[in-house]
Amino acid sequence: MKKYDQIYIGGEWVDPTGSGSFQVIDASTEEPIGTVPAGSAGDAGRGVAAAVGAFEAWSRTPPQARAGVLSRLQEGLVARQAELAATISAEVGMPIRLAGAIQAGLPAVVCGSFAALLREYRFEEPVGNSMLVREPVGVVAAITPWNYPLHQVVAKVAPALAAGCTVVLKPSEVAPLSAFVFAEIAHAAGLPAGVFNLVSGDGPTVGEALVMDPRVDMVSFTGSTRAGRRVSELAAATVKRVTLELGGKSANVILDDADLEKAVRSGVNNCFLNSGQTCSAWTRMLVPRSRYEEAVGLAKAAAEKLTVGPASSESTRLGPLASRAQRDRVRRYIEQGVAEGARLVTGGAEPPAGLARGWFVRPTVFADVRPEMTIAQEEIFGPVLCLLAYEDEEDAIRIANGTVYGLAGAVWSRDPERAQRVARRLRTGQVDVNGGAFNPLAPFGGYRQSGNGREFGRHGLEEFLEVKAIQT
Repeated sequence: MKKYDQIYIGGEWVDPTGSGSFQVIDASTEEPIGTVPAGSAGDAGRGVAAAVGAFEAWSRTPPQARAGVLSRLQEGLVARQAELAATISAEVGMPIRLAGAIQAGLPAVVCGSFAALLREYRFEEPVGNSMLVREPVGVVAAITPWNYPLHQVVAKVAPALAAGCTVVLKPSEVAPLSAFVFAEIAHAAGLPAGVFNLVSGDGPTVGEALVMDPRVDMVSFTGSTRAGRRVSELAAATVKRVTLELGGKSANVILDDADLEKAVRSGVNNCFLNSGQTCSAWTRMLVPRSRYEEAVGLAKAAAEKLTVGPASSESTRLGPLASRAQRDRVRRYIEQGVAEGARLVTGGAEPPAGLARGWFVRPTVFADVRPEMTIAQEEIFGPVLCLLAYEDEEDAIRIANGTVYGLAGAVWSRDPERAQRVARRLRTGQVDVNGGAFNPLAPFGGYRQSGNGREFGRHGLEEFLEVKAIQT
């Protein structure tokens, strides 16, 4: 049990003014594994005050010194990687064999990438008779989700600190424990008091207080599109900068000349990573009608090979969902898919055999999905794959772009030039061609209702910078 009864403000662990707490539950067993405080709006204000007080000195700290702090943060994350992997695996349900590299390892890599970038980034640039000076935007409220809890913390906090901003972090109350470990690492790394602050609590109480606080200069939010709209509405009152990383309904476009077996297998694995709790998951598989039934059979076989079980088991490939509410939501989508006439190829809304406890959902594949169906339009956020048939390349592009989202996607073809051509026509922030690997230096973010702004690399750093022109 990890029991936290204090929040981190001004370089110290302090008692919250709120009296409640959140119980953190193991997604595989439904047993409690920790508690964190339920902070109040007043606690959010205390965190902002500490960040305001620390901003002037931190913003003037030389970039090389800030890079040193980020390097120490990276070292701390690496030193506690096994602990973080086990914690997040239990909170979220990602199998332990994957959590080490993805949930705990990748944040360390990202933190290190910003330390390296900071050592070479030019904050001043002459343009004609002007000197362009990039300065930190100010105090940042970082509000993070539960599906990749540490990764999203680092994706916001690391570039904010690199830019010279100070931060108040509100993690999700569903999976907050890794954020508290991160605060311990930040304290040990020697961050000056008030540069990083952690206030746990729910969205309506702590999150909205941070968004509305006039002393907060920027909000960086990751979560649902519905919640992102609310953040934008509240932030508009003080005209603060807002970056949003929201939902997705990404298309995996398999062209008629692709290696079908490889494309389908990779698509299934991508869709079901983290039990489908990934905003950029390729949840729509678009296949030429001439090869459709072959693809359906391959997807069924790939999904049925995934071993469902407790996240702590080394043999598990598909763990539970992160909460009871999320499990129930996904099951309702599966039922709706059947009701709207989609063909249930494998899986379904019933619990997996032998798993009476834990928030499990069977890996589910739907065929005969029409583009207008609910399961083809709305983000399910669970292990549910939709296969859609298309007539030709133009039809595939039309279907791929036919949702309100635009976060990620994929294209498969034996012809690299053709794949690139189709990728350029997808209205989405990232496209993987023939299984292209994740790049922590490339910008990540979405078009349309998948949000605005970018994370990672130079573009992620610049979200936290203002540009000043000094004329001479």
